[in-house]
Amino acid sequence: MADDIATSTGIAHHGSTRLPSVEIDSFNIELKDEDGFLGDRASRSAFRKILDELRKPLKKNGDDPLGKRSTGEIAKGELDAALIGEDVGAAALVHGAIEEFVQELAYVTRRFLKTKAWGDTERIVVGGGFRQSRVGEIAIARTSLLLKAEDFDVDLVPIRFHPDDAGLIGALHLAPSWIFEAHDSILAVDIGGTNIRCGVVETGWKKAPDLSKADVWKSELWKHADDEPTREGAVKRLVKMLKGLITEAENEGLKLAPFIGIACPGVINADGSIEKGAQNLPGNWESSKFNLPASLVEAIPKIGNHDTAVLMHNDGVVQGLSEVPFMQDVDHWGVLTIGTGLGNARLTNRHKKNGKETGKEVKEGKKAKKARE
Repeated sequence: MADDIATSTGIAHHGSTRLPSVEIDSFNIELKDEDGFLGDRASRSAFRKILDELRKPLKKNGDDPLGKRSTGEIAKGELDAALIGEDVGAAALVHGAIEEFVQELAYVTRRFLKTKAWGDTERIVVGGGFRQSRVGEIAIARTSLLLKAEDFDVDLVPIRFHPDDAGLIGALHLAPSWIFEAHDSILAVDIGGTNIRCGVVETGWKKAPDLSKADVWKSELWKHADDEPTREGAVKRLVKMLKGLITEAENEGLKLAPFIGIACPGVINADGSIEKGAQNLPGNWESSKFNLPASLVEAIPKIGNHDTAVLMHNDGVVQGLSEVPFMQDVDHWGVLTIGTGLGNARLTNRHKKNGKETGKEVKEGKKAKKARE
């Protein structure tokens, strides 16, 4: 396959199924049932809709413990506070919404697990904005328990980095290994339907070659949905943000690699174009005449004294890649990102070339040790 072939510089193709640490078995699967796309049943807006439906009869009677504001106006932090607050009615209402949402998330997860691409999945990492709340954490834990009760041998765990950081840190795992030997940081971009976030990610490679100590040194956020820019305007603003970060990193003495990793919604083609799934971005990003990686290379041809290399992949994949160092005790694992929609990816760890055990061998070794004890 064309996307499995490395370029002459050791950089994989955009949207590649073969990355330095993992194989991407699938991403951005669009499962459907009679009601439409399954992802719509387990998104952040789906949870809000469930909560809103539970509030309607209470509002009619004047008994809504969450008050008169619309569900959309209630922040995540307020819902978290309601769970542990003194108002038992508010806590019960939020818990009820969580339980209904869990049924939907469990249903969608079961459907993924029954697909060929997701066969033998041992663990599922859940990210996205919904995860960054107590409500989200409870929903993830409850879904995991529900699936286990139904004899699905899979764990659901929250992504360990803050989702905003995970979308940047994951870009490190798009880069070839030679990047880390001479540089201590890279540029990363996380593009969403509402925001564009750019950052400088320190690799922490000298402390941990598996990149488990990686950290976002500095990031900048632009809420493009507020400005409603054109596509060209969005790219221009992105370039300005990246150039600013390059200057700051150089002034700080960081050894910035000539590499930009990009997380972007949709199906990413090998040439850097977007096949589908970018409908929430400003302008038409799915046009055959538009290529974001090429636009960035044209605008930023060099970083330091080296030619700039850019690699773009699906945003769900990139966010999930931040978990690579912590998934070495399994072979096959999945990613679900609960945000505006439901992002998804299935990954398989690649065999180590340095003689270390694979995830399967580690698990079997632990079982044997336990049996001996």
